[in-house]
Amino acid sequence: MTASLPTAGTRRSRAVLLTVTCLGQFMVLLDNTIVGAALPDMQHRLHTQLTGLQWIVDAYVLLVAMLLLSGGIFADRFGRKRVYLTGVAVFTVASVLCSLAPSAGWLVAGRMLQGVGAAALSPASLALLAAAHPVPQERVRAIGLWAGISGIGLAAGPVAGGVLTEAFGWPAVFLVNLPVGAILLLVGVRHLDESRNPNAPGIDVPGTVLSVLVVGALTYGLIEGSALGWTSPVILGSFTAAAVLLAAFVLVEARRSAPMLPLRLFRQRLFTVSNAAMTVVGFALMGSSFFFSQFFVYVQGSSLLRAGLQTLPVTLAMVLVSPYAGRLAARHGFRVVATSGLALAGLGLLTLGTVHADTAYGNVWWRLAAVGVGFALTLSPLTGAAIQSVTPQEGGLASGVSSTTRQIGAVLGVAVLGAVVRSRQAGGASFETGIDHAFLAAGAVTLVTAAVTGLWLTRSHPTAPSPTEAARALPKEAPAFGNAPVQGDRG
Repeated sequence: MTASLPTAGTRRSRAVLLTVTCLGQFMVLLDNTIVGAALPDMQHRLHTQLTGLQWIVDAYVLLVAMLLLSGGIFADRFGRKRVYLTGVAVFTVASVLCSLAPSAGWLVAGRMLQGVGAAALSPASLALLAAAHPVPQERVRAIGLWAGISGIGLAAGPVAGGVLTEAFGWPAVFLVNLPVGAILLLVGVRHLDESRNPNAPGIDVPGTVLSVLVVGALTYGLIEGSALGWTSPVILGSFTAAAVLLAAFVLVEARRSAPMLPLRLFRQRLFTVSNAAMTVVGFALMGSSFFFSQFFVYVQGSSLLRAGLQTLPVTLAMVLVSPYAGRLAARHGFRVVATSGLALAGLGLLTLGTVHADTAYGNVWWRLAAVGVGFALTLSPLTGAAIQSVTPQEGGLASGVSSTTRQIGAVLGVAVLGAVVRSRQAGGASFETGIDHAFLAAGAVTLVTAAVTGLWLTRSHPTAPSPTEAARALPKEAPAFGNAPVQGDRG
């Protein structure tokens, strides 16, 4: 009996593994929020417009969204340690290149390279952790710590970005990754053990390439439409290309034995509705967050540091509330908790649409907190709903698809809400009015989605996977912000 207990060396090895994987994911999540605090300084020093800022954010999110599933398969197939350390190296080098960028265009290129590194680093870190904890109870505990600790990066981002940008300028928000990446590489090479899944499926290269092109073409049209004209040949061609590429993607995925996205999963209403709602969560959360610092700096005249602190209620509320979302969903059901969260977030966004330059911060912070609490209540239940809609062998794939749809929503949120602001400005409205309309649009979409989940987020019977698809057993990414998927639903 005693021989089955972990030895001191094993416990130490697992502690090192947990630290390394958490720190890597922390770095990935930190870059989701730390850049937002530096956007006003980037706009000033790089002499770029709103479209340039949109590309700086979306270039990173786009690559993560489209390569996340493939990154997990790469890790299983070619070695989790190897892919993790490669991802860390690429992410670190890209961060240095971002800090040295002389223009917005070069910065966008660096952000794309960062996204490639993050798409390898993130799923590989979780796969390493899962492989080192074969006992289910230990694995759930380790994944909870991984997501919870790394999720602190979200809350730390606005404050860290404000401090670093105020003191050293925007390049500092990228240089902070250099010492972290160096430590991860040095410790990881010496202390991480290699593991792989010999039954991992092949890489869906056509599906991956087409997915990047589809979302890329659509994003280009949405971001550049206001500047070039919505009826210009380039923009119409971009939207047409996105439609054609989407059709090609559906045809390719339908014919492959091991597609990156098995289309049969969408025959399950629970899977379809949960992922559609997750897309809206990414859309509204990331799209509105893009304007938080800009509102405080350009509309209310805050400093960069103060603006970073003023946006903190959103991420802090998410970090504090998220660990309880899974428990609430287990007690009350996916539908009740997810719908309540979407409704609260939508109302919070609508109230943000009524905030003006002379609104005191005491009448603003609670609106931001309501948005954070609302979205915190949706992430774990929606992921859990997607996982419950499929067979046990496909739980990892369902979790990965849920993460991917959230990231796609984030890409579109920055593009669409940015287009709302630019369209209002083109009509003679102020930047403040444009931001208000963006918040109102995000709130309206979120409230409509709350109604949809309230009506249709119900269980259906999963279809059996093909043998090749069933090989994808390991999770590609844990539910965000420290939530383990819940197992039951009463709604």
